[in-house]
Amino acid sequence: MSQQTESEQSIIRQLPPEISNKIAAGEVIQRPSSVVKELLDNAIDAGADQLKIVIQNAGRTLIQVIDNGCGMGKEDIRLCFEQHATSKIQDVNDLFRVRTLGFRGEAMASIASVAQVTLKTKRPGDEMGYKYEIWGSEEKSMEPAAVENGTSVEVRNLFFNVRARRQFLKTDATEFRHILKTVQQAALANPDLGFTLIADTDTIYDLPKEQSIKDRITEMFGKSYKASLIHFREETSYLTVHGVLADPKLTKRSRGEQFLFVNGRPIQHRYLTHVILNIYDAWTGDKDYPFYAIFLDIDPKQVDVNVHPAKEEVKFEDERSVIKLTKSVVKKALHEEFMVPDVSEGEDRDRSFSSSKGFSSDFNFGGAKNTQQNKGKKKPVKFPSRINFDRSKPQKGDQNNFSQQLYDFEESSKDRQSKSDQDDRPKRMRDRGFWQLHDRYILTQTRSGLCMIDQHAAHKRIIFEKALSATEAAIPSTQQLLFAQTLEFSASEFSLLEELHPIIQRMGFNIQLMSGNTAMISGVPADIDVGDEQSVLKSMLQQYRELDGKFEFDERRKLAIAFASKTAIPKGKKLTDMEMENLLDQLFACDEPYKDPLGKPALEYIPLEDIEARFR
Repeated sequence: MSQQTESEQSIIRQLPPEISNKIAAGEVIQRPSSVVKELLDNAIDAGADQLKIVIQNAGRTLIQVIDNGCGMGKEDIRLCFEQHATSKIQDVNDLFRVRTLGFRGEAMASIASVAQVTLKTKRPGDEMGYKYEIWGSEEKSMEPAAVENGTSVEVRNLFFNVRARRQFLKTDATEFRHILKTVQQAALANPDLGFTLIADTDTIYDLPKEQSIKDRITEMFGKSYKASLIHFREETSYLTVHGVLADPKLTKRSRGEQFLFVNGRPIQHRYLTHVILNIYDAWTGDKDYPFYAIFLDIDPKQVDVNVHPAKEEVKFEDERSVIKLTKSVVKKALHEEFMVPDVSEGEDRDRSFSSSKGFSSDFNFGGAKNTQQNKGKKKPVKFPSRINFDRSKPQKGDQNNFSQQLYDFEESSKDRQSKSDQDDRPKRMRDRGFWQLHDRYILTQTRSGLCMIDQHAAHKRIIFEKALSATEAAIPSTQQLLFAQTLEFSASEFSLLEELHPIIQRMGFNIQLMSGNTAMISGVPADIDVGDEQSVLKSMLQQYRELDGKFEFDERRKLAIAFASKTAIPKGKKLTDMEMENLLDQLFACDEPYKDPLGKPALEYIPLEDIEARFR
């Protein structure tokens, strides 16, 4: 009787399977790329040497992975959808020597709980295969079927029964980029396997089997990588470090092409990534991200792969040694490639010799590092941007009044347009009191204090508003190129270009999309100098991708910000008096002259009384 009373008062209950499965799925299956990863892991573990991935609507409608692996018999089909059912772990000791990509037996159960799954499979020795359907963990059918050797898994309508999860998915472009990164990781880790990726009837990748890592990288990321890859390999009794580094000149302004693998498993390791990027800092800027694919081969007993639900992180038994050795190997590979002397071996060593590639030992690719070595050697820098002198100044009463009040400069519009007034420009500049500080800031005296303008932020605001208004114009303002140029993009860049193409066209670009991830550009906006079309367009796409994950702006605004960030005059550029005056006139004609497009200050004002207070 007392036991019954105690049971009736219990507030802890065991969750029913349909709820616990969905909770487990939330840890393993976070987005469409999670499904792709789990299915690819299973296909590779099944011994497949040819894998085909089919995607529709960035994985929302369909994710299908077809392999020619070992397949399954009828008795294993239902079991593979049970939680914690796996062929890869037999006893607890196997957890400490995991060599397969999957091992927990959670993937198929998690996928089936939040999607409509159709599995077709056949073992090479069987006469007949089977087709099995399971929707939201509910079995629909099991029947014999004539299918190819191997396994095909179709995952339709992901999160169809968890509406909240589906609503939290990002745009198709963002979700597809995650899928693309997952396929890239699998293809880099397994260059001996063939991969085909089809997205909405377009073949993104068709990678043959038995490729060299160099050919695979070139085919996936572009021909520009072919002659710029640095191969390295170092073996010790504890750890083997090998892989490919890209020449620092191939850096990009956004992350996405940095790959780390442990025993063939793609991983994330923040500190190790930080260490590698720090090594590159001697040749790159602080916000430049190089390509690399680094593989660590280690005894499975020395690494724990079971520390993250999606198996994205690992824990090394001797993490300090792994990081130290990897750092040493990467540093050595880069220094040998560019013939950088090891100054630790002797301070009298000659540092002035040049490598076969033409880089001196103190060569800097544009970063702020090695300032002592580069002191007095100012490199010529080509800036792709300019202030448009031919732009008619908008007549916005409020801003013109502000400008007049700011400078206490009274003159009629007729006088401003007169020839004599133009000839008197230097005098007017002296009257206003413009000067440039450290080639970064424009300072000017006002009636009641000092105004400081960040030239880069101010020009970003000007170009941003101009680009934004251009997308609303009936006819884009385009300057035609004398010769059309053909540009080659990576698969992810081309996918983004396709999505943004209508808006980019309205901004003033004239671009024709072609096959094979190429595009032909025949016109550009007036803010771009001829010859910079390719760098500006690619930088725009990279900047857009970076903004896409940080700000909830619409596509037009993010593109306008990306365009302005690339084409604005940089900090460190000497401006003439005319350029400074035009810059300020255009800034005060903007709707929001006080901030750059991301809300950072474009100008600051110091009242005269604050200045006087400093001398009391």
